[in-house]
Amino acid sequence: MMNIIQKAGKEGAFLAPLAGISNLPFRLIARSLGCSMAYTEMISANGLVRKTSRTHEYLKTAPDDRPLGVQIFGADPGIMAEAARIAENGGADLIDINMGCPVKKVIKTGAGAILMKKPDLAAQIVQSVKGAVKIPVTVKIRSGWSPSSINAVEIAGIAEDCGADAVTVHGRTADQGYSGRADWTIITAVKKSVKIPVVGNGDIRKPGDALRMLAETGCDAVMVGRGALGNPWIFKGISQKMSGREENRMPTLGERLEMIENHWKMEEQLFGEKISLRTFHKHILWYTKGLENSHKFRELAGSLKNRESILFALKAYFQTLNEGVS
Repeated sequence: MMNIIQKAGKEGAFLAPLAGISNLPFRLIARSLGCSMAYTEMISANGLVRKTSRTHEYLKTAPDDRPLGVQIFGADPGIMAEAARIAENGGADLIDINMGCPVKKVIKTGAGAILMKKPDLAAQIVQSVKGAVKIPVTVKIRSGWSPSSINAVEIAGIAEDCGADAVTVHGRTADQGYSGRADWTIITAVKKSVKIPVVGNGDIRKPGDALRMLAETGCDAVMVGRGALGNPWIFKGISQKMSGREENRMPTLGERLEMIENHWKMEEQLFGEKISLRTFHKHILWYTKGLENSHKFRELAGSLKNRESILFALKAYFQTLNEGVS
């Protein structure tokens, strides 16, 4: 039977678990444009088990937010198992175990990409989580810890042996962070070495990249991360290309402005005006990146302190862009 990863992989691209980005509003926007699977931001297993209010906020979902992967991170097999049960009860369609995050504050807790250097512990975590829930369990890894320790094939094999239903491979090493280029040959090697579905991740910047990754690596699905920042329309382009239709055109200036306003409104409804004013600023920068004279608007937006003044400046900026086009 085709599992949830394979089914979604045939319908479109996945939205990666991006810290500070993959919240409910952004997931719903991505889904409305063709994203076939979305993941929460990575969630602390300790936070879920201790029932900290901020951590449980990450589990907020909606009927249209399906299928939903909840990604958890931690270093204690028992706590990871309990966190997985909590996420399942909270509406998750699958549990994703983070073994790829290179951020220092995660690494120093023994979680994230450091687990690629601890195969025995990695195995215990997958076994514990798999045994704790009825829904599928997947694992997200990197190509390795460093260029001298490329072990994605080994870790993927361990995950498969311990019951994982799929594995996602980001073709960069942990010490590479998000710099340089992703090595897709690692994704190919993992796909050839395991029988479970493999999701490819890394350097999907435009719809054509997704089809190229599928063709070159043989992976079952592609995951888009930073390529979706300011460009959720990438999911529509990918789904259209996958179905053999002409790639979707770039959004008009009016559509881009409407998206910014709607996205901000969704964030306000969920988090309130004060918090969204602070957290949405980065999205404004991403949505306007690459537009004519965007650097001037971005500098201005950074100096403004309230919603009304930012929206006024935003609309004025887009008006000048429209006048330049006409």
